[in-house]
Amino acid sequence: MLYHAYEWTHATIAPWRQAIKAGQTALNDPRNPWAGSFSARTMGAAFEMFDKATERYGKPEFNIDILAAHGKPCAVREEITLSKPFCNLLHFRRYGEGCIEGKDPKVLIIAPMSGHFATLVRGTVMSMLETHDVYVTDWVDARNVPLTEGEFNLEDYVMYLVEFLQHMGPGTTIMGVCQPGVPALAATALMAEDNDPCRPAALILMGSPIDTRVSPTKPTELADERSLSWFETNMISLVPMPHPGVMRRVYPGFLQLSGFMSMNMDRHMTAAVNQFDNLVKGDGDAEEAHRKFYDEYLAVMDLTAEFYLQTIDMVFQRQLLPKGEMVVKDRLVDLDHITDVAIMTIEGGRDDITGEGQTHITHTLCNKLAEDKKQAYTHPDVGHYGVFNGSRWRADIHPKVSAFIAEHRKGTDAKAT
Repeated sequence: MLYHAYEWTHATIAPWRQAIKAGQTALNDPRNPWAGSFSARTMGAAFEMFDKATERYGKPEFNIDILAAHGKPCAVREEITLSKPFCNLLHFRRYGEGCIEGKDPKVLIIAPMSGHFATLVRGTVMSMLETHDVYVTDWVDARNVPLTEGEFNLEDYVMYLVEFLQHMGPGTTIMGVCQPGVPALAATALMAEDNDPCRPAALILMGSPIDTRVSPTKPTELADERSLSWFETNMISLVPMPHPGVMRRVYPGFLQLSGFMSMNMDRHMTAAVNQFDNLVKGDGDAEEAHRKFYDEYLAVMDLTAEFYLQTIDMVFQRQLLPKGEMVVKDRLVDLDHITDVAIMTIEGGRDDITGEGQTHITHTLCNKLAEDKKQAYTHPDVGHYGVFNGSRWRADIHPKVSAFIAEHRKGTDAKAT
């Protein structure tokens, strides 16, 4: 009933939103003699804040049309190169003098399936596109997937990654941003065991909860404190009409968002107060920066119940992968099979979601991998999102990632044979 109550609330406030929009139009009308006055600006700011707080945010677009690749202008076009019920494999195909098909290393950026859409890694994609051939997992909102498509759990997620890598061909580098760390590592191990020529050339894990027993944080402690049945009872709802996935059991995006915001409520409240002040003052640049961030941050998607619950169980409560007990489609995931896939781990010194060492522990777990194929880097001044986005990502982390990919691209042709 929780999801139905959420939908009913939005339907109830719809007339208020229309009234607010009419009020905004009247306040901004040049024929209004009070337009531009302090009172009008204050009322307009209040209307704007109400409108944004009650808006339903749809899936954002990447909107990457042109950039510089190898220092030369390059047009970019998104193409769905492989479509699955719960995910589309996007290819950002580049067109320009500096972009030669097959010249740059192929990179699969695995966007986190944790409530936000794949556009959360837009900054990562834009940086990597300068010198790499980039693909992205574009996860589908579970409320839009009909029940006839079946279930989707963490094991299915792993197999999706295997299929994507096989579709892309040999020599691909995986970049797992946060949540995908465990499934990316599992997919790599299974492909390595099969001696699959399409197994990744390199694996880059960024702020990933590989072993949540290391330096527990507030999210990991919450997952450990409550039983799996508690999460199923309190966090799972049925998708209501008129969504295509009606009656599908999901972990609603709005619940995930409330969890995100509660962790840093003071910061969000301060941002809201500052935005109100900026609207009154007419500080356009600050207003736009706030809108741009929150239009992305507040756009959330539903996760299938089986994926969410299996992730809580296998990753956060029982830590099956680091214990050597993870099973995917009746196959034990053995990290000892990873012997020729270079691994880089990246952590943020101020990360309050993935604790210190939770990602770097990967190097200890992959004990059959030579030391010269391992690299661990911690940026002391970034939090969870700064690991893959923002100025420090661009200036400090991205160059190291690119250098690692270039170094371990050698020999991938031999692997293909």
